[in-house]
Amino acid sequence: MSNKKKQTFKDIIRRDKLTLVDFSAAWCGPCRAMTPVLKEVAGKVGDKARIVKIDVDKNRALSDKLKIMGVPTFILYKKGKVLWRQSGMQSSQVLEGLIEQYA
Repeated sequence: MSNKKKQTFKDIIRRDKLTLVDFSAAWCGPCRAMTPVLKEVAGKVGDKARIVKIDVDKNRALSDKLKIMGVPTFILYKKGKVLWRQSGMQSSQVLEGLIEQYA
């Protein structure tokens, strides 16, 4: 059992390494279809980036603050700054290319 302290969103995105945040929802078919794509990307980029999934329905205040209008929405952060943001399904090639570009 892990007693790891729960991180806040700010803690997660302020890292020196890239953080790709996937804003999604359990009811969203395209979001579910992205799961294997994100696993493939994570396997290829290794420790260059951390991939985090956030459920918009369980995190409504954060979703509203960031103006997440549709899911999936991906935001790439480094040191708390937004480097890239895009809604809709993304290919593993696009996501890997972005991580390589900013790593």
